[in-house]
Amino acid sequence: MKISNPKSKISNLAVGIVCYPSVGGSGIVATQLGQELAKLGHKIHFISYDPPFRLKPDQKNIFFHKVTLNEYSLFKYPDYTLPLSVKMVEVAQKYKLDVLHVHYAVPHATAGLLAKAIANEQKIKFPHLVTTLHGTDITLLARDKNLMPVIKYSIESSCGVTAVSDSLKKETCDVLKMENGIQVIHNFYNPKKASKTRAGMRKELGVKNDVFLAVHLSNLRPVKRIPDLLKIISKLKKYPKIKLLILAGGDFKPYETLVKKLKIQNQTIIKKNVLDIENYIIAADAGLYTSEEESFGLGILECMAYGKPVISTNAGGIPEFMQNGKTGFLFKIGDVNGMAKKLAELSQDESLALRLGRQAAARAAEFSGAKIVQKYLNYYYKIMKECKGKK
Repeated sequence: MKISNPKSKISNLAVGIVCYPSVGGSGIVATQLGQELAKLGHKIHFISYDPPFRLKPDQKNIFFHKVTLNEYSLFKYPDYTLPLSVKMVEVAQKYKLDVLHVHYAVPHATAGLLAKAIANEQKIKFPHLVTTLHGTDITLLARDKNLMPVIKYSIESSCGVTAVSDSLKKETCDVLKMENGIQVIHNFYNPKKASKTRAGMRKELGVKNDVFLAVHLSNLRPVKRIPDLLKIISKLKKYPKIKLLILAGGDFKPYETLVKKLKIQNQTIIKKNVLDIENYIIAADAGLYTSEEESFGLGILECMAYGKPVISTNAGGIPEFMQNGKTGFLFKIGDVNGMAKKLAELSQDESLALRLGRQAAARAAEFSGAKIVQKYLNYYYKIMKECKGKK
């Protein structure tokens, strides 16, 4: 494809997107990106072992290619990287991909580089490899001396690299001793229209109209500090009309004992693997997040997009889009007492909650799909024009 000016009108792209299909911010953003690109007429090919969690299979210009995992007795654990790389070559050749956009350096960028080597050997044109860093591959895996070299190699050998926050970019450069070369493109969220009313959803949840409902969305990984979340609610027993709704993208069983110990069974509601998050968020009054690490914080942005003020820790990239005192309140990691006090205050001041909510929605609009997707498109065009040596 001939590229002249990134801003000029050119023919549509064929883009391969590789992400984990499970519940999590990276998969959700990758899916949304693909779907928004498809609406613009680009051909989007998702490659993974299962369809992404929020992927609409019937959308025009969307295609899914399943990676089959083979379990051989020779391998102690099923391997994903090798069959993924083979599938990448297959899809790239058959559909003439312009860009292969992988989310996470390992194993996805690593598989992409192996696929490129195979394609070059077979004289197959291979797409430009763009790697997006979402956090775990840097905040956790890159600190493992057994993985750091391959992560560093996979990032530096990609045609282009993006990070979802300035915070993550800085950490990547610090941990991997890299020079600047990472493009920051923040996450985004396009709020869907709720299919249920606030009153109807609250009735379904068994939540009365005078209850102040805080909501939390996450995959419940340890860095989300779910025990802190529960302790906050336990400190508000004298406010029985404050309840917590957890939209769990992971197993909540490890925390059930603590719920009983804190005696907050009547103040907590757990819903697992919810797809229609919009119906639940509109039923809530505020968001509540206690993470110790957060490269961006997509769940927070989702709450803000529906006009909900958020009480959160100031971890990682959260302060880059959430404004303390304007869209909600930020606290130091582990400040359970401060967060509980502010949640109680917010529950007693309806005008404050509504004002912060309006400001939160306005701020979230600055991270809309239209704006962020165009940034990705401009970056694709730039890489296709400039990245020759790594192609």
